[in-house]
Amino acid sequence: MTDWQAFTVETDDHVARVTLTGPGKGNAMGPDFWRELPEIFRGLDADPAIRAIVLTGSGKHFSYGLDLPAMSGTFGPLMADRALAAPRTDFLTDVRRLQASITAVAECRKPVIAAISGWCIGGGLDLIAAADIRYASAEAKFSLREAKVAIVADVGSLQRLPGIISEGHLRELAFTAKDIDAARAEKIGLVNDVFADPEAVLEAAHATAREIAANPPLVVRGVKDVLGQRNAAAVTEGLRYVSAWNAAFLPSEDLTEAVQAVFEKRAPEYKGR
Repeated sequence: MTDWQAFTVETDDHVARVTLTGPGKGNAMGPDFWRELPEIFRGLDADPAIRAIVLTGSGKHFSYGLDLPAMSGTFGPLMADRALAAPRTDFLTDVRRLQASITAVAECRKPVIAAISGWCIGGGLDLIAAADIRYASAEAKFSLREAKVAIVADVGSLQRLPGIISEGHLRELAFTAKDIDAARAEKIGLVNDVFADPEAVLEAAHATAREIAANPPLVVRGVKDVLGQRNAAAVTEGLRYVSAWNAAFLPSEDLTEAVQAVFEKRAPEYKGR
């Protein structure tokens, strides 16, 4: 077994459980997360014994999303030399690397069931959008938070959520960066079902995974492949577009203010510059 830093991976019969473990607060997504996620899912994809995967978070929360302090190095050079081509090109490469990490979940040939408790923010929403099925516990909360930190979401939410929720609901979440509860998430189709508590949602996810695993594995793989083809080209094109857009336009005084506010633990003051 690999000694992962940001995950644990357990297997039981034909089902794997991948659990986010941090090390950032609230399972925030730092460098270890982005490096290990594609390794884990490519390994599970290649393992003939695994037929379904449950994806969940440790502790009270699924994920607080991008670990801004830990990942600030990704933004620093871009902000320091905002007019230069080299840091923009490096940033484009970094964004596409993060995109590829989430895409490894979507492209895994084994169905992925996300079991969500507590907060699922920003990058957490990108991650569950790459899953096939989403279950939530009653206290779960969701936020497409990037607009509040002066970032256009660029690792999958804006590309994959149109296949999950309606355009109007997506625009509302993306423009406002508001928080929604599990009941609202179920109403708009973001999650399939809501369960009483974290234990119940995890058990439901495993029950569904076992149902899937009982079916002919090549047929299940074929179903996922066929369903994925409907939106594959649009998702790929959208990811490339947003990465290029952010490399060109992300540098701003507002982004600098957002990062500084995180470090200083205060509310940001945006000026549209």
